[in-house]
Amino acid sequence: MARVDAVSTGSDGQVRRTVLAVPGSSDRFIAKARTLGVDAVFLDLEDAVAPHVKEESRARVVAALNDPAGFAAPLVTVRVNDWTTSWTYGDVIEVVTGAGARVDALLLPKVRSAAHVQALDLLLTQVERAAGLAVGRIGIEAQIEEPEGLLNVREIAASSPRLQTLVYGPGDFMAALGMGGLNVGTQPAGYEADAFHHLQMTILVAARAHGLQAIDGPFVGVRDLEGFRRSARSSAALGYDGKWVLHPSQVDAGNEIYSPSAEDFERAQRIAAAYAESTAAAGGAVGAIVVDDEMVDEAGVKLARAVLARGRAAGM
Repeated sequence: MARVDAVSTGSDGQVRRTVLAVPGSSDRFIAKARTLGVDAVFLDLEDAVAPHVKEESRARVVAALNDPAGFAAPLVTVRVNDWTTSWTYGDVIEVVTGAGARVDALLLPKVRSAAHVQALDLLLTQVERAAGLAVGRIGIEAQIEEPEGLLNVREIAASSPRLQTLVYGPGDFMAALGMGGLNVGTQPAGYEADAFHHLQMTILVAARAHGLQAIDGPFVGVRDLEGFRRSARSSAALGYDGKWVLHPSQVDAGNEIYSPSAEDFERAQRIAAAYAESTAAAGGAVGAIVVDDEMVDEAGVKLARAVLARGRAAGM
């Protein structure tokens, strides 16, 4: 059954308004990532790492995870390579054996079927046991970024108790579908509607049906803050919990956009309080009331509770 607060936290109870992508091959970027005020970071062994340094980057990621300096972000994950490559097994073995106690989840890219997640789950279980770690503590985040994955997303969302989030991957989707444009996360020129709506909504519905978070992918124009804001506002309006950030300039905007406004949070508090009073026997057991000149019934209260859950998770 889906969690009632799934709109704000995943099955691990963590908020993910901003998820910082960090190349696992770069000591400089890893050092910078330690201090940023994001909700989560992922050390990347996939797209951000060149093929000839993928294996050596594993040791760099393990060292970074074990560094006593730690990360300001409360959630630290690692993106391994996808199952079509020769690196996935080695990524999991080396990272979890070397620093599994400091890894909250593994992000699996290019997930096309439930079997991809289940294979990672089985491998993780064996490695956790061999390393003396608590079995099942390390979560899985599944990145949906290809047509086959979208067609199978309902089965993927139900594939493992370790699963915490579904992540929308715009870049690979744009390439696979033949969309125009070269800027990942930017709407293709010449199309008046939202080209990403069906992709994002399908992932979101599957996530919510299974109590998972839905995370939006990156907007690569790191100097185009207004473009990032437009992209983030669009997925936040749908109900996405957060978005990848690639640059410090995107962090504050992401944290703001994926948190309720103070006005909405306060109004949600008024709605919840008024409805609780009116539905109680002492308040007349009334099921529909008026708050701020708008009718409120159980459906409206559910929206208010969702806003409250999101705000409280963000520290409001």
